Amino acid sequence: MQRFAAVIRLRPEKEREYRELHAAAWPGVLAALKRANIGNYSIFLRDGLLFSYLEYTGTDYSGDTAAIAADPVSREWWELTDPCQRPLDSVTEGQWWAPAEEVFHLD
Repeated sequence: MQRFAAVIRLRPEKEREYRELHAAAWPGVLAALKRANIGNYSIFLRDGLLFSYLEYTGTDYSGDTAAIAADPVSREWWELTDPCQRPLDSVTEGQWWAPAEEVFHLD
């Protein structure tokens, strides 16, 4: 199992919309995540910063995340959620959520 974390800013004027979307996350989006071997997935919010954490149990993270990106339901979901977010200034080209480095872990 691999752990992944990432951060992105939440546009203040979109917080309510973002919360409402995730309170009723679409079954098709959740199914795409599970098909991609992603579980124990959480998104936290603090002071306008979204922090996501997930656990990956597959063997081809790039391939599995590419499958999510190709999924029509996930793409439709992102059309609603992406306008709520603003990437950090430090992201590289092609990134949306900025990967976070794990600096401590306790099992």
